[in-house]
Order: sequence, then structure tokens, then C-alpha cells
Amino acid sequence: MSRTPSVAVLDYGSGNVHSAAKALERAGADVRLTADRRAVMEADGLLVPGVGAFAAVMDGLRAVRGDELIDRRLAGGRPVLGICVGMQVMFEHGVERGVDTEGLGEWPGTVRELPSDVLPHMGWNTVEPDEGSVLFAGLEHERFYFVHSYAAQDWHLDVMPPFPKPRLTWAEHGGRFLAAVENGPLSATQFHPEKSSDAGIRLLANWIGSFA
Repeated sequence: MSRTPSVAVLDYGSGNVHSAAKALERAGADVRLTADRRAVMEADGLLVPGVGAFAAVMDGLRAVRGDELIDRRLAGGRPVLGICVGMQVMFEHGVERGVDTEGLGEWPGTVRELPSDVLPHMGWNTVEPDEGSVLFAGLEHERFYFVHSYAAQDWHLDVMPPFPKPRLTWAEHGGRFLAAVENGPLSATQFHPEKSSDAGIRLLANWIGSFA
């Protein structure tokens, strides 16, 4: 009998942790909500949730040394998935209401307000998955649920062989923005899989299946 893959949901005070944990369980994971260093490092996968302001999420992560844990896992090739602001903080900077906050810097670039008259971008939207996407396998024509006013709107990381090229998934609201990134052990979605009905559960199952 095969072992159920374990996923730690990083507990640093974010508001959507319980719905994310339940979605991961539905997707087939053994889930633990924790900020314990050993538990985070030993889990097969780590999910970094995030709602609210970029600066507040960074403060919460640093308070539990989540920045160090994420970096350590990625350095060891251990899978990490960021959701919503949990994706945004993977970039170098976030600018909200004129305040520039340093992010985790796993990817170059700055998260900025979407160029739309209607904010937040709230509701279901289609996405344009990259060819060969693991997250969106079988989900190329599905819609996902977004709630955000800020996003990464360009990509600056050039990856040279033998490292695989990052897979970039785009969406539009006032302009194009990154809806998801798959870059080695680090993946992230701007939308909320846990609020995206069966398509979101299947996406989480695809992520879990990539390391299970």
C-alpha cells in the first residue's frame, strides 16, 4: 500500500489556511498546519497561503522564520507551492499604495497594481497555461477563482540549460498578468485553488502527484 504524501501548510497567521488544508486533503494529501521547523522541512510538500497585504504577509512569514524555511526547502529541491499573496511574496518586491516592500526574492521582479478600472479582480477567469504545464494537465480550458488587485505582470528570469525552462501561465484583467509559475521545486498560483471548485482540487492533485 502506497504512503499518502504529506503536505505542511505554513501557519503564520494567514486567513485562508483551513480552506487550503481541506482542499489539499480532498486532493489526496496528509495535511498538517504548522510552523514547526522540523515538520515543515520533512513534509513532502509545503504550501504557503497568503491573503491581504503584501507587507503584512511578509511580516507574518518572518515572524515564524518562514522566509528561511522556504529558502532551505528550495535549496534542497523540496516542493513549495505559493497561493495568492503567497505567490506574490516570491518576487523581489511588492508595491502597494506607494509602499515598496521587500519580498522573498526567489524570483526577480516587482508585484504592482493591475492596470484596470475595476479592482479588485474578483471572480472566475480563464487562464493560458504554458505548454507542458504539470499543474494544468487536463485543466487547460478550466476557469479559476481570483481575488486580488496586485500581480506580477512580467517575467525576468532567464534559465539556462540544463535547468528546465519555467512554465508561465497568464491571465488578463486590464492587462496580462502571471496567473501561475512552475519553476523547478517552486510553483505558485495567483488564483485560489481551494476556492476553484473541482478544477482547483485537480490542480492541487496534479501538484501533489508531481512529488508523491
